[in-house]
Amino acid sequence: MLLALSQWLAEDIRFFSVFNYITLRTVLAAITSLMISFLVGPTMIRKLTAYKIGQSVRTDGPQTHLVKAGTPTMGGALILTSIAVTTLLWGDLHNHYIWVVLLTTLGFGVIGWVDDYRKVVHRNPDGLSAKAKMGWQSVIALIVAGYLWNTHTLPAQVELIVPMVKWVVFPLSAFAFIAFTYFVIVGASNAVNLTDGLDGLAIMPTVMVASALAIFAYVAGNVVFSKYLGIPYIPGAGELAVFCGGIAGAGLAFLWFNAYPAEVFMGDVGALALGAALGVVAVIVRQELVLGIMGGVFVMEAVSVMIQVGSFKLTGKRVFRMAPLHHHYELKGWKETQVVVRFWIVTMLLVLLGLATLKLR
Repeated sequence: MLLALSQWLAEDIRFFSVFNYITLRTVLAAITSLMISFLVGPTMIRKLTAYKIGQSVRTDGPQTHLVKAGTPTMGGALILTSIAVTTLLWGDLHNHYIWVVLLTTLGFGVIGWVDDYRKVVHRNPDGLSAKAKMGWQSVIALIVAGYLWNTHTLPAQVELIVPMVKWVVFPLSAFAFIAFTYFVIVGASNAVNLTDGLDGLAIMPTVMVASALAIFAYVAGNVVFSKYLGIPYIPGAGELAVFCGGIAGAGLAFLWFNAYPAEVFMGDVGALALGAALGVVAVIVRQELVLGIMGGVFVMEAVSVMIQVGSFKLTGKRVFRMAPLHHHYELKGWKETQVVVRFWIVTMLLVLLGLATLKLR
């Protein structure tokens, strides 16, 4: 909206042409989403508290978590609102990638909202059944994958590239592309959701990964930079940097309220949506494997659950003291803040490694 307005004003006042630069709009998107979250956050927390939309806590988990019972949840709605408003304000609404990532994020957010609502309002501990949750996630992910396949115009848009190996690409068939895209989006969504178990644990890695993806999106959408760095040129992908900037700003503002001891929790409405957002951006800019590197903490959390469940079903024994992984370290004696900060440090190192793949080719 503001981009269209600035382009109209630029016809008479040259100064407004500066808003055509993606880099500037990315920064402005981060600032805008940050300010929206800061302004709306306190009121939202008071409303959630007044309506008694509080988090339930697992009794079989670390005993230190019992004091968190009743803390307002569904705070992810604030993040999604900030991202949506910011993207509509600063994004190029003629760019179809903007609508793909925005609608995917909101779609997964709706799934998470229904799950949270049933848990905290209807007092249904199961929330949305696992079958229904996975079913709706699958529907959205397959629609997105099918759309991206049917609208691609260049081979690079549907090729799998290998990090740090220059010009090594694997063309994907329609089935392979759709299946792989489905796995990335749904996998990223659930991995972030599993990570969201401690105060600030999921949101800061999300901010860091989104910020890095903004760089990848900008480079992929720039014909000169993409050629120089040897990554696929994806026309229009640069605009996703604005969307990622919105995630970063909203996430940092949410961390203000979610840092230990948390005033509000993200809930599935935020975690499922943010994970899907990271996944679909990575698919569009063809950096799915790099997402796996930068989001290594998310991957470890998800894998720990799969190992735990598989081991218990096959042998009756548990590999970890408790899954996801962050609970394992808590039960080993790490304080919650230690787990969170150390996982942040690991993510920072992995994000730097991911960014290094831009040049190490």
